[in-house]
Amino acid sequence: MEPKIYTSQDHHIRNDAIDPNALSVLKKLHEFGHTAYLVGGGVRDLLMHKKPKDFDISTSAHPEEIREIFRNCILIGRRFRLAHIRFGKQIIEVSTFRAGDTSDEELIIRDNIWGNPEEDVLRRDFTINGLFYDPLDHKIIDYVGGFEDLQKHYLRVIGDPILRFKQDPVRMIRMQKFRARFGFHVDPEALQALSSCRKDIMKSSPARVLEEIFRMLESGASEPFFRLLAESELLTILFPTLNSFFQQESGEKIYAYLKAADSMNVRGNYKTLDRSILAAALLFPIVEEQVKKKMTEEDHPPHLGEILQLIETLIHELLFTAFSHFPRKIRLGAQFILQMQYRLTPLDPSRRPRTRIVKQKGFIQALIFLKLRALLHYDLFKAYEHWKRIYQKAEETEK
Repeated sequence: MEPKIYTSQDHHIRNDAIDPNALSVLKKLHEFGHTAYLVGGGVRDLLMHKKPKDFDISTSAHPEEIREIFRNCILIGRRFRLAHIRFGKQIIEVSTFRAGDTSDEELIIRDNIWGNPEEDVLRRDFTINGLFYDPLDHKIIDYVGGFEDLQKHYLRVIGDPILRFKQDPVRMIRMQKFRARFGFHVDPEALQALSSCRKDIMKSSPARVLEEIFRMLESGASEPFFRLLAESELLTILFPTLNSFFQQESGEKIYAYLKAADSMNVRGNYKTLDRSILAAALLFPIVEEQVKKKMTEEDHPPHLGEILQLIETLIHELLFTAFSHFPRKIRLGAQFILQMQYRLTPLDPSRRPRTRIVKQKGFIQALIFLKLRALLHYDLFKAYEHWKRIYQKAEETEK
């Protein structure tokens, strides 16, 4: 198959938008006689005038050859053998061109059969991620029509969608991810394939699924992403108990908290919210609902110990017993944040908590979550500013 070639007159990618370490890796691979291109999401983002998070490289050099060229290289993975070239804390990921996917419907369990650029592209997930960019010649190499699909804002699977989803079911989650992030139209065949294959998601690695979900919670597009997960019934498979709350009145409240978290994650003044804060955003509306229910049943506010027990139970049911259970550190962090909300804004206003709570480990995450709540309930800004002053004063005293 002959690829379409797009020159700088077609794409307008500037090399000064590319990480200099990635450019140096590409140049060195070329110097040693290997073919090497930028590939995947980095190329896609450059074409969409977005700043790429990663600059991945694909090359004809085998992993051992890459390691011989770069002293700052380590090889990782068994199923997918990759080279990580380190520049301080930064990693440039380099993969070898791989042969196409297997022709049957089994899960791909090994992927270290080397191939050529065309074969490598044909094993990738979506056409928008199947573009090569050669910064030395300033050209885009397109075997799958991804360049035109990007112009049309169209999301299309490379190859037969049913086969591709069965080979790697996480691609179904990635499809919803790109829909949420970019608002692209989706190829009808891909939507039908998702409907047919969604139960295959249970064959995936829980850790991979969870990492995709956390990346979306951090992306600034978690609210539309979870709507798409629920709509496609992937959420009921992965998090059945949590999904039941999304289907109730609490569902819109959860979406509102996710939207508030998205707004904080996309603003330039904020670092990406801690994952325990994002987990708390999923859970707080449910906790609030259960606490109000308990108040109605008992005709008085539950004490803090009862609320803590309720939070522990909910976290176990919603996040631990699910297909992709959240790590213990994140569960405990979310638990602290949630119970701390009932100390920062007590149900009984006459019960004022002691200010020394600001010295507890993890207090800053609880304070940030209070700010997130205030974005939805403006009257809470007074409480947020109050605790922020106390925290800052305590921090200055410590210095």
